[in-house]
Amino acid sequence: MAGLDLKKAEFWNLGAVDRELRRVYDICGGCRRCLPLCPSFKVLFDRMDVEAVDGDVDKLPASDVKDVVDLCYQCKLCFNHCPYTPPHRWEVDFPRLMLRARGAQARKSGVSLQDRLLGSADLVGRLGSLGAPLSNWMNELSVHRAFVQAVLGIHKHRNMPKFHRQTFSAWFKQHARGKTARRASAAGVATAREPAAKRIALFATCSVEYYEPSTGRAAVRVLERNRADVSLPEQRCCGMPFLDGGAIDEAKALIKQNVQSLAAAVREGREIVVPGPTCSYMLKQDYPWLDGSDDAKLVAANTRDIFEYLAKLQAAGQLDTNFTRPIGNVTYHVPCHLRAQNLGHKSADVLRAVPGAAVDVVEKCSAVDGTWGFKKEYYELSLKVAKPLFDAVAAGAPTVATDCPLAALQIEQGTGRKAKHPIEILAAAYGLEE
Repeated sequence: MAGLDLKKAEFWNLGAVDRELRRVYDICGGCRRCLPLCPSFKVLFDRMDVEAVDGDVDKLPASDVKDVVDLCYQCKLCFNHCPYTPPHRWEVDFPRLMLRARGAQARKSGVSLQDRLLGSADLVGRLGSLGAPLSNWMNELSVHRAFVQAVLGIHKHRNMPKFHRQTFSAWFKQHARGKTARRASAAGVATAREPAAKRIALFATCSVEYYEPSTGRAAVRVLERNRADVSLPEQRCCGMPFLDGGAIDEAKALIKQNVQSLAAAVREGREIVVPGPTCSYMLKQDYPWLDGSDDAKLVAANTRDIFEYLAKLQAAGQLDTNFTRPIGNVTYHVPCHLRAQNLGHKSADVLRAVPGAAVDVVEKCSAVDGTWGFKKEYYELSLKVAKPLFDAVAAGAPTVATDCPLAALQIEQGTGRKAKHPIEILAAAYGLEE
């Protein structure tokens, strides 16, 4: 694709980046289909319409060009809306162009301390989990939050995810040892239970690893209930947090490690299942672009969001529907990174298999995507953009679900309601206790 080949010097050339930004802005200014999506487009069109510019992108000040880039929080929805994406001859890919602009600037000026910290999801998660519950207590102290805002630019009022002392991978090791012991004790004993027919490699995500291990535990139990053998390959953060700050080289280093491990799992006959929509999007869409190897393409072709996988079982009549508990009415928020994958409402579809379930779907952006909504510069704007989501949740059923852990944080920030991952609701419907 023109201008998006990372191996070419043009990709990193700020002059070439500016020309491409203005070319695409000109196309967007003539279309305006994406105006309702995010602040980037509203600001772009407002700045293009002032008398001094009058629609001529060459007259846009450099500061205005940069503002549009800075306001993009990578929801990816504009790509689906755009009629000029490849193979159209204009080859518009707005989200990747924004990443290119950030990456080129970061290579010239360096990655900021704020973006380095927010991008280092594994390091922050590991240290926070080792320090839990003290780290969680610190994050609730106003003096500490004021210090963090002053030094790192993370807004002092942004609610933060809770670190867990026991990480998901530590639990999984215990769980796997328990399964092995149970199998050994049952060796030689006749059983009617069928062997696992499906082989899964779980890409747990750093959110599950450090902050939401209950989501991972529920995922494993539901998958095993549906006769899947689940493994947990060696893995790092998917790389998206680094991309948010333009740290493309750092993201590629993580991606390379994940590709090597996950491709090996695929060659063992496993399908990659991901409980986080941002990470499943990354593995499917951005790994082949950023890594470019045959292994990255292999990983992409064999990656499924967890409810994409369960819906496939449901369509084939293979989903275990022996539910023992009702779930009642659920307000389900569809994360932008699932909508960007064009998957439909797979999570809602599977939840509706529970007898008596009523699931209302909300398609409103949470506007906290990645690290953007944590930054002091955009915190207030993120809440403003998410107001339609807050209103829909407040008017809906008290049980709230979303696949995205950051959307769950934003929902709780704006409504006071704690949203669960739908896999936890499904596990409860099976009667699978913690």
